[in-house]
Amino acid sequence: MKKHIEYPFEFRPLADEEGGGWLVSYPDLPGCMSDGETPEEAMANGKDALAAWLKAAEESGREIPNPSDLPSGKFIARVPRSLHARLTARAKQEGVSMNALVSSFLAESLGRREGTKR
Repeated sequence: MKKHIEYPFEFRPLADEEGGGWLVSYPDLPGCMSDGETPEEAMANGKDALAAWLKAAEESGREIPNPSDLPSGKFIARVPRSLHARLTARAKQEGVSMNALVSSFLAESLGRREGTKR
């Protein structure tokens, strides 16, 4: 079975009319997606959906596509110390890592921006 960590995913907030929460989908694997009320829950459910999709494809003899080449998903951003302190405090308050907090802020912002273009 192919390693699931190699597959790129899309992560976005769901609008209230879509049920709210967060959506994780794997563009390389048709129909492979999951959601959750929090970013962490959505990511965990997405990993489970990915493993189930790959297992079902393997068991049925379907061809499993290779992962597409996408950016690594890692970047470094310099921010003012005051912003870093606020992000650290907010992540602690929410009980999540600062990476998870910033990722959810970015995804939410992109989702709002994309929603205004439709």
